[in-house]
Amino acid sequence: MHMPPRRSIGCLARRFMPAIAAVCIVGAALLTQKLITGSFLVHHGPGDAALRNGATADDRVRIINGKVDSGDTVSSLLDGTISPSEIHELATKSRDIFPLNRICAGMPYRLTLEDGSFKRFSCDIVDADQLVVTRTKGGFAVSREAIPYTVEIVSVRGTIESSLFETVVKIGESEGLAMQLADIFAWDIDFFQDIQSGDSFEALIEKRTREGKPAGNGRLLAARFTVDDQVSQAFYFRDGKQSPAYYDENGRSLKKAFLKAPLSFSRISSGFTMRRRHPITKRVRPHPAIDYAAPRGTPIHTVGDGTVVFAAYKRYNGKCVKVRHRNGWVTLYNHMSRFAKGMRPGKRVSQGQVIGYVGSTGLSTGPHLDFRMYKNGSPVNPLRVKSPPARPVSRAHMAAFKMMVAERVALMETTPARDTARATLPAPGLRGIN
Repeated sequence: MHMPPRRSIGCLARRFMPAIAAVCIVGAALLTQKLITGSFLVHHGPGDAALRNGATADDRVRIINGKVDSGDTVSSLLDGTISPSEIHELATKSRDIFPLNRICAGMPYRLTLEDGSFKRFSCDIVDADQLVVTRTKGGFAVSREAIPYTVEIVSVRGTIESSLFETVVKIGESEGLAMQLADIFAWDIDFFQDIQSGDSFEALIEKRTREGKPAGNGRLLAARFTVDDQVSQAFYFRDGKQSPAYYDENGRSLKKAFLKAPLSFSRISSGFTMRRRHPITKRVRPHPAIDYAAPRGTPIHTVGDGTVVFAAYKRYNGKCVKVRHRNGWVTLYNHMSRFAKGMRPGKRVSQGQVIGYVGSTGLSTGPHLDFRMYKNGSPVNPLRVKSPPARPVSRAHMAAFKMMVAERVALMETTPARDTARATLPAPGLRGIN
């Protein structure tokens, strides 16, 4: 039987060598690309919680970016990168700067490893600050630092058509700007009762970017609201060593003893009267209160600093909170669906703090807040209370304040004259914002 000639191994290798070489080249190219883009990483244990969120790498340094998940702790985020005793040391050093147990879900972080060992950890703990932990020769250096944003100053304006929220969104801004404006003018403008079509606003805001990516709005530096031809202005300014605050163009503080209303956005469904036919009992009785209709669950804010003297259920008032303020003032908030966490007699509350949520408990026909004010035990119409302002800009800094006002008014008016416009402006060295 005729047998075909045997081919040597060398002959076969020469025949298939080009194909083998091509496969090796393609595989090497794909592997290199994955290593460069960080889409392919080999993990060997350290920081397992962090590595869920992806990483980037070079020859020696691995950078892991992510957000804290529910249930994560600093121990789990740094697992395998530092020892348990070092975690304890870190917790001790961080206690007076920012306690590690306050790091919670949703906070962005960055973990840097060098040759597989811990080098640096940073976590955005508030809107403008980050906690930074760095490895040193003697252990760890812990600090609270400003987040390195790139900031530009932007001027925006809008004319109200139906609501402040809709107008702000229409000009390309977030609803957060509407909340900022509502908070700043909360002592002078009721954003449901006072605002109407044709009213307008202008604002000077900081637009932030971080590593080339949008990072939301920063501070609102100045604002102007025109309501029924009445102009209200606000300017962000630090008066010496005082905390930054908002003042009108004459240096008077916008903050007053009481907010204009306990709800940011609502409508009045029943007014203050000494004779009202109750919708359930059908009896005519005094109604020394303002009823604000709002969706169930809407946050209720205390209108002023004070102390909770009652937080419980009453037969007619439902779940209610009573707050005692200075100079004989008391406020009462009725028909809540639930209390804010920690509401109890003796608790100190700050102006604007959430104390509960709109509901319909007690003798009520639907979700609303029954809001009452008393002065030395006698009921007072909340809509007629004239609240004194807080401390104005000091004489020592009034000249700097006036110069700042002139600068920011000029910047707001730089925007093109359109009803809904947005313009980016240069960022000069603005006064009074540090």
